[in-house]
Amino acid sequence: MMYNDEFETLPREALKALQIKRLQQVLQRVCATVCFYKKSFAAAKISPDAIRSLEDLKKLPFTTREDLRNNYPFGLFAVPMSNIVRLHASSGTSGRSSVFSYTRRDLDTWTDLTARSLAAAGLTKNDMVHNAFGYGLLPGGLGLHYGIEKIGASVIPISDGNTKRQITILQDFGPTVLCATPSFALHLAEEGRAMGVDMQSLQLRVGIFGAELWSNATRDAIEDAFNIKALNIFGLSEMMGPGIAMECLEGRRGMHIYEDHFIVETIHPETGDVLPEGEEGELVFTSLTREAFPLVRYRSGEISRLIPEPCRCGRTHIRMERVLKRSDDMLTIRGINIFPAQVEAILKAIDGVEPDYQLIIDKVGALDAVELHVEVGEKFFGEAGGVKELQTIEKRIVKDMKDYLSISPRVKLVAPQTLKESGKKVIDRRTI
Repeated sequence: MMYNDEFETLPREALKALQIKRLQQVLQRVCATVCFYKKSFAAAKISPDAIRSLEDLKKLPFTTREDLRNNYPFGLFAVPMSNIVRLHASSGTSGRSSVFSYTRRDLDTWTDLTARSLAAAGLTKNDMVHNAFGYGLLPGGLGLHYGIEKIGASVIPISDGNTKRQITILQDFGPTVLCATPSFALHLAEEGRAMGVDMQSLQLRVGIFGAELWSNATRDAIEDAFNIKALNIFGLSEMMGPGIAMECLEGRRGMHIYEDHFIVETIHPETGDVLPEGEEGELVFTSLTREAFPLVRYRSGEISRLIPEPCRCGRTHIRMERVLKRSDDMLTIRGINIFPAQVEAILKAIDGVEPDYQLIIDKVGALDAVELHVEVGEKFFGEAGGVKELQTIEKRIVKDMKDYLSISPRVKLVAPQTLKESGKKVIDRRTI
């Protein structure tokens, strides 16, 4: 089933013509309204008028995550604040997060894109959706919420957490669709079984999962646990949120990227050279219809492969394989994107903490578990009153990690020089 037959089945030539038209419009606009792009294009000695084809796109400089942070909070906005109706933001320490803005038209566009994604999964107005993506500054939960309402389905805005209550609602309300991170879905299944609930007897028939890396083995486990069809959704907060790409009911054949709203390139992550379609590389996105926060050639850090072959569903938009790795050091923990530099910034601001630390990520059941080992000064060990001071430091670390990054690690304070031998700041023991 399609939400917008006209655009989802556009012939490739017509789709490319639409892309270049919208690209030229957005380039003119960002040069006129965003100082960063005016300076960036000038430094590259390129003007919007020089971009006459999609092939010319590679002449333009990239936009990076660091550019977003350097322009915190509102430096990349392309419209006045009076035109902005919503703000979302990534996790981050003070001055280091990225802020994303939306006009009313942006929200309407986003709603249509998520509705398009849900329709690709076979949802109709007769469905009830258990939406367990988080609601808040991160755009996951709200992004899907309005798309669900747009297609006329009922939405349960349960968000994440409160596992036992969620299982009760799954039993009592009888939703037919589950939206969540893959790890939380497996956690629900584990907890449900522990409560004596037959999770396969629920009325669920399809699940939409994303916001973290997951494999076909995880998909199999989810489908077996709930007796549902599990589909992959892809989103980037920098582009819009969830709904940039979605698997159709053909399943396991890649996610359709909505090319009437985004141009996607694949580049070599080290050289930046554009790769032919079909080769694995880093995905680079350009937004074509975003008003408040348009980005040109944004390096996503996501490593994937584009699939140009036609899909049996009839959609003409190019597909992307699932993302299984990144080109940078970003970590995704329970659906939250975190960089080691953010952890370092938090620790640096706390008195008594030494430079070395170790972040250990593992699985406890289906969920991510985080342990943070931190070196503190020698003076805190072996002195009267040292225990109290150590407890104060530990509480401060836990609080700041929760406040800034929305994760709650188990903290272990260790003596200086304890962590130097390992040489590793991050140990990720999870398997996808």
